[in-house]
Amino acid sequence: MSSFFPPLFSQQPAPGGEVKDKPLETIMQLGQMPMPAQDQDMNFHCMSIVGQIEGHIILPPKNKTTKYEHLIPQLVAIAQSKTIKGLLVILNTVGGDIEAGLAIAEMIKTLPKPTVSLVLGGGHSIGVPIACSTDYSFVAETATMTIHPIRLTGMVISVPQTYEYLEKMQERITKFVAANSRITEDRFRELMFRTGELVRDVGTVLIGKEAVAEGIIDEVGGMGQALAKLQELIRQREEGSEVLQ
Repeated sequence: MSSFFPPLFSQQPAPGGEVKDKPLETIMQLGQMPMPAQDQDMNFHCMSIVGQIEGHIILPPKNKTTKYEHLIPQLVAIAQSKTIKGLLVILNTVGGDIEAGLAIAEMIKTLPKPTVSLVLGGGHSIGVPIACSTDYSFVAETATMTIHPIRLTGMVISVPQTYEYLEKMQERITKFVAANSRITEDRFRELMFRTGELVRDVGTVLIGKEAVAEGIIDEVGGMGQALAKLQELIRQREEGSEVLQ
């Protein structure tokens, strides 16, 4: 693995010459929990998505970011692991790169293992599709989710094709959220273009129960509920596998 993708485990030789894992360094480097080893009791992996989701453009150092090129190899490793039975996704993000966010959401959605998401603080913009891409989703009572149209930074060429392209990108997000939650496309689009709230002139801010009432998130809850639900889904998956065998 090249240095561009930091290893899931940092290793160093022990006094006897054998290689030891250093989970603390992994947490410090990536802000991620390391993959569980064979002798660990934990049967799931926790993936945190915080700050701004960084995609094809490197953001300034002052920005707190989650790099999608760090998450994608982890998701592949989780899918292939024999010891990891499920995935817990914790979000506190302002959004970010649309392509990167949708790529992460699609990978989580198609992960062949139980998945649960928990929105803490905020799950805004492209964080919304990621939050509802899991098998079951939770939102903290005080957490917020901002739904708004796609926004671009930099120069925009004012021709009809540009606006058609933006509409297609918007449609991708709308269809994904509607397909992976209980909200309809029309209602999601209505929330997206609502005026009257202070969300850069258009959009909607949903707080905790409101996100559940709209059907975007399944339930209001915290860490305890999310962990219990993930273990329940893992148990159901294992029992189903035993029946098939």
